[in-house]
Amino acid sequence: MTELHPRIKKALLAIDFIKRYKEVSDTFSAERMPEDDRLIYIDGEEVMEMIKALGYHPLFDAKEKFYKITEECVGNISFCVHIILYGGMVDVVWVIRENGALLLGAPLSLYSRRLIGASCRIKKSIIKTYEDLEDILKAAFRHVRGLYGCLSEGATK
Repeated sequence: MTELHPRIKKALLAIDFIKRYKEVSDTFSAERMPEDDRLIYIDGEEVMEMIKALGYHPLFDAKEKFYKITEECVGNISFCVHIILYGGMVDVVWVIRENGALLLGAPLSLYSRRLIGASCRIKKSIIKTYEDLEDILKAAFRHVRGLYGCLSEGATK
């Protein structure tokens, strides 16, 4: 398994990523949401409006079938969030670059394994309503903002 970039690892630990991601995963767990109750068919326009209402500029990649938040840059660091919705599950990918070089670009579910070990598995969140999705996205954006803040501070020191 690929190791995390040392700055990313330090920033993920600083924002207590594993605890925060596990809380979201546990709140929106498969045990809480039987397969029959999951939000399987998604209204793309509703998702786009939700993301806009959270203050971001979404695009939809029809070929790859994911929502992409327009990349934001401060100084030499940029970040982007990809949101993949399928089968009632939510997969979030953070893409962070420094001077164009990729520092991070994998689903959140992989970071816990890279921080702790291959046996650590925190499951993807499951949704049954658009409100669930909104809560998950709010948490993902909060967490990436914290990570981005840690990285930006480190870049200026």
